Amino acid sequence: MQFRLKAFGLHLLGSVSALLLVLGTLWLGWYRWPGWYLSSVLHVVGIVVLVDLVVGPSLTLIVSNPGKPGRTLARDIAMIVTVQLAALVYGTVTLWSGRPLYYAFSVNSLECVQASDIDKGETALALRDNPALAPHWYSLPRWIWAPLPDNPDTAMQIVNDATFGSGKDVVDMPRYFRPWEQGLPKLRDQLVRLDDMKYLSKKEKEYVHARLSADGLAADGRNLLIMWGGSRRVVAVFDPATLEIKALLRPDLV
Repeated sequence: MQFRLKAFGLHLLGSVSALLLVLGTLWLGWYRWPGWYLSSVLHVVGIVVLVDLVVGPSLTLIVSNPGKPGRTLARDIAMIVTVQLAALVYGTVTLWSGRPLYYAFSVNSLECVQASDIDKGETALALRDNPALAPHWYSLPRWIWAPLPDNPDTAMQIVNDATFGSGKDVVDMPRYFRPWEQGLPKLRDQLVRLDDMKYLSKKEKEYVHARLSADGLAADGRNLLIMWGGSRRVVAVFDPATLEIKALLRPDLV
């Protein structure tokens, strides 16, 4: 039994080290709050953790028989490690392709823009027309303003495509992105009071109100904006004077 436990412990240590290296790098670089929540990655992380920290070491505990020939034991463990590596590679590729690249203010809301939202054609156009805000493989999340283009026909085409699902939205077109600071006057006009905020139920508004009060933030001012990531959303709380973001609150922890 001691032999099995030693093999289990070594395997678990190696798995934890590899997982912490990968997930820690991704979290520190791209998935800090609210990235991990808005990009809905917990199910992917859960699969990787289950395979690499539970299934793998547990199978090693089972197959590690001191009476088994060394070559056979090495083969069995190699097969287990191969499955673990496959799960780790799957998780890493999925998390990498879904990493948040921008937090964009556009029209009347904030949105989390993931790497998978921007295709190669748009990346090439951004590198040509807007290199300062174009995405690169090493780009970390940036707060930007994504206004509609000045050309009214182009703007209308983008709005129609986004509305009817037949094309890309402007938040997926980094060639049109502008520095965050330039969009703040427009953003100020879109701030709302909690009672006037759409997409939140009465119970969610009550919860957000309680959070704001507990954190010492204005609970009844015109200082809020919804932030989307797919079907998920958080409430962005701004300082009305400076437009500094004071908090990003989940409205559904009730």
